[in-house]
Amino acid sequence: MNQAKTRWAVLGPGQISRDFVVGLRASEHGMLHAVGSSSAERASAFATEHGAAASGTYDEVLARDDVDAVYVGTVHTAHADLAIRALDAGKAVLCEKPASPTLDEVERILQAAQRARRPFLEAFKTRFGPFADALRELAAGGELGELHRFEGAFGFDAGTREGRLFDPAVGGGAILDVGCYPLALAIDLAAAAGQPIDTPECRSFQAELVNGVDGWATAEIGFGSVTAQMATAVVEDLSDLALLRFDDADVLLPNVWGSRTVSPSTLIIRRGADERVVEVPTVQPMAAEADAISLALAEGRLEVPQMPWSHTRAAARVLTDWRAAALAG
Repeated sequence: MNQAKTRWAVLGPGQISRDFVVGLRASEHGMLHAVGSSSAERASAFATEHGAAASGTYDEVLARDDVDAVYVGTVHTAHADLAIRALDAGKAVLCEKPASPTLDEVERILQAAQRARRPFLEAFKTRFGPFADALRELAAGGELGELHRFEGAFGFDAGTREGRLFDPAVGGGAILDVGCYPLALAIDLAAAAGQPIDTPECRSFQAELVNGVDGWATAEIGFGSVTAQMATAVVEDLSDLALLRFDDADVLLPNVWGSRTVSPSTLIIRRGADERVVEVPTVQPMAAEADAISLALAEGRLEVPQMPWSHTRAAARVLTDWRAAALAG
């Protein structure tokens, strides 16, 4: 597609935004143009470091006519305010996951996107590339039969028990930080399998609190005939091997989450004693997210098919309930 480069502004000059800027260099349709922060000095330093032409406070950057889209890379609790301000300013928004800690705030964001007629995408990098496409194709049914169960975890030991991850005031804890990944995958698979995602059956929640946040948590959710068993932690390393159970086979997904620079590539299909390894091409997942926004802008769409708003709502619904149960003890 022959189109002008999308001029991106990064809001929140932290580590995740640095990773996004690296990914943006590999994108086909986007370029870094501006940096915004609550501190104009921090924005200027980040812009100088990464070669952005402009910088300033959030309000100054959002007021610019030469910014087409923004990436929100702040703490979770700041997402909704910045996303809505950006949408109201006429910018497309790629918002780091989770879109917001509560379903009510997510609804406010989506209403703002609808009102502004600008694309909004919750930045789940695992939704993009041949690996994600292959999983959706398998879940849709066919050679392996129907999908019945998903088992997946995302957890790491943060080492310290201080900072953002352990601060209740900014939405700390495992569920919002990394538990949202297995949940988003479960929703994607269930939807591809033709199962309802808007009325999840929350069968069990468990959690262990650390410094007032969920340091470790599990959940079992039913999406129609698909059961999702999930675990997450920021106080211990968990296996990144996920499992899909179909009528006629199991599918193992080693390194299911990939990284911020490369998408996963390997699926293992196991039928009894027979095992087949399938390798698929990789993408730079953060570049793919950015290009999805560019294509939505060019085509006049508000949603991105890899992560439609119905999936963002479904994730927010479960995250709100899961986290409330965890924090209630």
